[in-house]
Amino acid sequence: MSEPLQWVLNLLIAQGLMGAFDTVYHHELTVRLPAQRSARLELAIHAVRAVLYGLLFAGVAHFAFQGFWALAVAALIAVEVGLTLWDFVVEDGSRKLPASERVLHTLLAINGGAVFGLYAVQLVQWGALPTALVATDSGWRGTVLALFALGVALSGLRDGRAAFRLSRALPVPNPFAALSHRRVLVTGGTGFIGTALVRQLLDAGHAVTLLARDPLRAAYLFDGRARCVRSLDALADDEAFDAVVNLAGAPVIGPRWNPRRKAQLLASRIGTTQALLGWLQRAETRPGVWVQASAIGYYGVRPADETLAEDAAPGQGFMVELCRRWEDAARTATTYGVRQVVLRLGLVFGDGGSLPALLLPIRLGVGGRLGSGRQVMSWIHRDDVLALIANALAEQTMAGVYNAVAPEPVAQATFATCAGRQLHRPVWLALPAAPIRWLAGEMAQLFVGGQRVVPARLLAHGFRFRHPDLAGALRSLV
Repeated sequence: MSEPLQWVLNLLIAQGLMGAFDTVYHHELTVRLPAQRSARLELAIHAVRAVLYGLLFAGVAHFAFQGFWALAVAALIAVEVGLTLWDFVVEDGSRKLPASERVLHTLLAINGGAVFGLYAVQLVQWGALPTALVATDSGWRGTVLALFALGVALSGLRDGRAAFRLSRALPVPNPFAALSHRRVLVTGGTGFIGTALVRQLLDAGHAVTLLARDPLRAAYLFDGRARCVRSLDALADDEAFDAVVNLAGAPVIGPRWNPRRKAQLLASRIGTTQALLGWLQRAETRPGVWVQASAIGYYGVRPADETLAEDAAPGQGFMVELCRRWEDAARTATTYGVRQVVLRLGLVFGDGGSLPALLLPIRLGVGGRLGSGRQVMSWIHRDDVLALIANALAEQTMAGVYNAVAPEPVAQATFATCAGRQLHRPVWLALPAAPIRWLAGEMAQLFVGGQRVVPARLLAHGFRFRHPDLAGALRSLV
């Protein structure tokens, strides 16, 4: 084997390693690309590229392409390069890539250019020979590239299947389409719920002003359709909004809840809420409704057989303090005559948020019971959260606290079994509560604690859930 060809194989192995990391970390774990409707074209391009890459990995490692075959491989490489450039354009228009993905794509492009440049020299030499497909022995490099060829081909088939499924998926009704034109001020609009909310508001023709720490990133995320401000000081006193939706708050799942972390969680919620109240106080025209996010953590960890409606007393612990202080801070808005709707959110299931983390061990075949498995999970589909917000904007009769949970709370063991059935994976592992508490500290209550919360006021109000049962909700998502 010539030295240039050895370099081609070495660089191709590096390309495979970087590509595998990009696919698993960025596409699967970070943005869950196969579940994103907006990524359908990108997935279709990935599918074709992956199959072609599989052919290249296998072919380059095991054959010498002489004569006409050299021309055919050169054409295949040209198609691959063209698809890569098209992919760059499509993904840049459909989503904002994180910095790590942009850096990795740059390295992949540089490395790919080196591979194709060196291999082009070899193809020119082979092209002068009589047409033949000659088997070669690349040693361990050939074995590694054969495995890469199989992996990338399977990845392409997965992306192709996901693109096909997304093309056939029924469109999700936009609950804001039926509303007359609204001017909405949103906080937390780049989060898991907020991103979907802002997009649906914009798609329905409403005007959205978004409070964001990074206005440029937020503007990019929504294609410049939303007005993005870093501070509420940018709003004039005579600026009018029909509604405020306050979703701002750092994720509670993360580092351990030490005093500094607790202070950050409180500040991210109460600080933003107090800033909104400061704006409300000086506004010449006040909004008609304020939709306030909270959480069922307000009730604390409760026994599995205790049913909690909106009038249940609060529990004990940091989550209770966090939710109570958040709600108490927002309640001041009612003193200005603003109708307020507080949504105590359960676990919100969608193509982001907590669900991917809950499903990951099940996808890997190591899912099962956490602790006793009897702790109750009160959950809701994100589509129903958005419908609830639309109802809150539209219906003057909605006011006060509502448990934003589906009518079917389930034990954690039941959730694992149902998810395993939907993903066609075994559910067998039993993880004791002790190591979870040791690792997560007080935050462990989110995993091994629970509460049976029911949407009593929503049911009395006549709200119709799009996803009332767990099996249907998971089926729509996985």
